[in-house]
Amino acid sequence: MKSEFMIAITQLAAEKNLPQEVVLQAMEAALVSAYKKDVELNGNVAVRINRDTGDHHVYMEHTVVQEVADASTEIGLIEARRKKPDVMLGDILLEEVHPGHGGRIAAQTAKQVVLQRLREAEREMVFEEFSNREGDIVTGVIQRLEPKHAVVDLGKTEAILPIQEQVRAENLRAGARMKFYLLEVHKGIRGPQLILSRTHKGLLKRLFELEVPEIHRGIVEIKSIAREGGYRSKVAVMARQEGVDPVGSCVGLRGIRIQNIVNELNGERIDVIQWDPEPGQFVANALSPAQVLTVQISEDDNTASVIVPDRQLSLAIGKEGQNARLAAKLTGWRIDIKPESAMGDVLAAVAAEAAAAAEAPAKPKKAAKEAPPEPDGDETSPEVREPEPDMATLLAEAEAPKRAPAGATEGPRIRFAEELSTPPTTTTTTKVDPKKKKTSNKEERPEADAKVVKKTPKRDKRLAAATEDEDEDLDLELDWGSKDGDDDEI
Repeated sequence: MKSEFMIAITQLAAEKNLPQEVVLQAMEAALVSAYKKDVELNGNVAVRINRDTGDHHVYMEHTVVQEVADASTEIGLIEARRKKPDVMLGDILLEEVHPGHGGRIAAQTAKQVVLQRLREAEREMVFEEFSNREGDIVTGVIQRLEPKHAVVDLGKTEAILPIQEQVRAENLRAGARMKFYLLEVHKGIRGPQLILSRTHKGLLKRLFELEVPEIHRGIVEIKSIAREGGYRSKVAVMARQEGVDPVGSCVGLRGIRIQNIVNELNGERIDVIQWDPEPGQFVANALSPAQVLTVQISEDDNTASVIVPDRQLSLAIGKEGQNARLAAKLTGWRIDIKPESAMGDVLAAVAAEAAAAAEAPAKPKKAAKEAPPEPDGDETSPEVREPEPDMATLLAEAEAPKRAPAGATEGPRIRFAEELSTPPTTTTTTKVDPKKKKTSNKEERPEADAKVVKKTPKRDKRLAAATEDEDEDLDLELDWGSKDGDDDEI
């Protein structure tokens, strides 16, 4: 049957969530301190508590030596063998003593030692528990907010969420239950210090492992993560098993898996892309949702030159360069994005090089078969042709009147009134500047258009009047011409 002392020890161990052996060791240390202070026992004092009955015994510890230097802590070999025949040099000989009952001071001292030892044991257990969970997700309740950090209650202990590890877009409030990334665990003056984070990319990785069974089992692997906490993240995944869609596994049916992660991160945008062993294709995938035309990899300066359509340039760069910055972090390449219009010559050169490389093996044979025979020195080359006559010269020759021979005399011809009324002029052939010709045509067109526009319903009457006027003018000119002819004959 257990004594009241052992019942109290068991109850205390249950309250503190500590092993019973740890509590008994704390009681033994407390009794040693009490006896040393009250009874003034000199030397090394040890207390042993019986685990069954709860009785305790007090012993003095002496080290067996050949020559005694300090009688309070050492004992000679001969004297030690008188008490215990099989003792050897260096052994510790326990000699039981029976001190009197301790007073009030001894009891108070024992209480303080017990509390201190129990507190140290609790801290040690917390440190061992959370040191193994470093880099994992913990769930806690925000207890209070301070200017430089927030205090989070993890149940057994408290942790600190520094302001640099907080997401700017999140509004923390006391009493809110959230998931945190355990960033660091170290011992401090007041016990273990736990540092939490909400911006670390490891938080996103652990959330994917919790929500996606394929990642937890190792069928789908997360290759790299780039994150700007609270705003946007990119995750590159790869399938280790054939027939498994890594992106679809992470997104889930109707996006339910990825939506749970987004809700936990308070609406942070997450892009899941497929990892590719080829750097060019991986960079093109990392810039999604923008479309990429070509990617040129330069391993000398670790740069990837990307060409995108003009309408996709702003989408590829992202807001304040966020998309390009995350893609560079995800791939590990320095990305240089250029529009298609600015790189037209480069694209043409690349296409020409590709075409030349494709036709290079077949080109020499084709040239050898189709090579024309060399022409002889007497024969004229078929490529040399006579110059074609000018079109203006042909028209002038066709329209020009036939010239009479030098000794021929002009015969009588009919002279019209228009020829008599106008003085004789000499005709000269001039070349018309085509530019001036165009301008004259342009000047004449508005007048013609104006005449057409100015047509009225009285068009017929005006045409009739114009016809009568022309007839009168023609009669007058003919009469005048006949008079001149009479004078010439006289």
